[in-house]
Amino acid sequence: MPAPRPSRLLAALLAAPLLAGCFASSGETDDKPADGSRLRVALAFPPAERLSPYGADATILSRLGITESLTALDGNGTAAPALASSWRRQDARTWQFTLREATFHDGSEVTADAVAASLDRAAHARPAPAALSGVTLTAKAVDRHRISVSTGRPDPILPLRLSSPSLAVLSAKAYRDKDHIDPAGAGTGPFVLKKVTGATSATLDRHDGYWGGRAQAAGIDVRFVPDGTARTNALRSGDTDIAEAVPVAQAATLQPDTRRETATTRTTSLLLNHRSGPFEDARLRAAARAAVDTSALAKGVYEGHADRGTGIYGPAVSWAEGRHPEPVGRATPKRPDGTRITLATYDNRPELPEAAQVLKQQLEKAGFRVQLVVREYARLESDALAGKFDAFVLARNSLVDTGDPVAILAGDYTCDGNYNLAQLCDKDVDRAVAEAERTADTVKRQDAALRAEARVLGTDSVVPLVHQRVITGVGRSVKGVLLDPYERTLIGTGTRR
Repeated sequence: MPAPRPSRLLAALLAAPLLAGCFASSGETDDKPADGSRLRVALAFPPAERLSPYGADATILSRLGITESLTALDGNGTAAPALASSWRRQDARTWQFTLREATFHDGSEVTADAVAASLDRAAHARPAPAALSGVTLTAKAVDRHRISVSTGRPDPILPLRLSSPSLAVLSAKAYRDKDHIDPAGAGTGPFVLKKVTGATSATLDRHDGYWGGRAQAAGIDVRFVPDGTARTNALRSGDTDIAEAVPVAQAATLQPDTRRETATTRTTSLLLNHRSGPFEDARLRAAARAAVDTSALAKGVYEGHADRGTGIYGPAVSWAEGRHPEPVGRATPKRPDGTRITLATYDNRPELPEAAQVLKQQLEKAGFRVQLVVREYARLESDALAGKFDAFVLARNSLVDTGDPVAILAGDYTCDGNYNLAQLCDKDVDRAVAEAERTADTVKRQDAALRAEARVLGTDSVVPLVHQRVITGVGRSVKGVLLDPYERTLIGTGTRR
């Protein structure tokens, strides 16, 4: 049964970016569930944090149908029911959520007490999940099936925030080890995580007690394959059913009916270290920005499967299209005169090393001397967060954390942001982001986000390169794959072969 719809006022408050295209939010079909075959899936990114939901691994858990949050995002970026069937705003800082009847993978019931305990663990995690950047959150049970969630200051987009994969609801079993969150057997989704073999594979079985109906696939056998060519070859040979992130150079090797291209809210950017090293100098950052030719990346490296960078929000965010104000406060470039810099990226997305190589050539032509570092993301993240590189090429989905356009600004580009790879700390940026965070009206919030974006881009610590379209390889016999602009979903109850 569909959950009660929020009031028009609430819906207006929660409206998020209208995106190019829609996607199914559940994957259910009219077919009768059957025992079905197991799905074989090749993912690009091995677990970087032992599948903790509080970091980059959160989307692995949500894409495989292991975990769920209180809410989800529908195709238009609006908060939709998930573990919460409905919600209402009680006052400026407090919302009340009504839970649906559901069970955890370990057989325990999803109660308000269990949800409150799970959210409390996320709220006290260090570093904090990106969805809670700058937010103080408190959750408490009202009764068995209603939970009250409060924030330290008014948060008009809390239902959107709670859709984040990093705020997935887990049973008490997940927290038995005080030093590690273990989602195995502790989620609520249509599939149960049974086994993880390091950074190479994972085994999932169907959760027959899933509240949304029995999944049509019997389980999922996952392989983590960082090499994009290997993922593509596995699909072509029939060794896998779904291959994530097919390299653009391999796209033409797939038959058209096994290739899916999805416009996403993912932007690849060049991040320049604002805090230390050569790019602490704003004029050198300006010189690096001026040296970059984004058309060479979109047409060459991405072979037309991407659009030139126009801002933090790309063309898949339809409300931002054609509305980006000019960057504010840019410095005048100065000659690099042989300045040495270290440029880093990761090879889980095969286009990134090639893009970094092109950037290296462009920067050297402008007068920089560039050392290039390429590793797997899991071996690179901690050094990047610590600011050990002068420049970093990152592919980042701007709406994956909350669906709110302001969240990425707060998490990635403010002094207290917990995914601030650019090491950016600028009082004018912080002020503009804070103004956007306080704005409740949807259109005004979008306007404030664009003004803050102009401040961020004005520092030249972030140079948008391309806006990506993601290519997924899907076997001919596979049905019901969930491809969405936020890259939060992949396998649902209706995904089968």
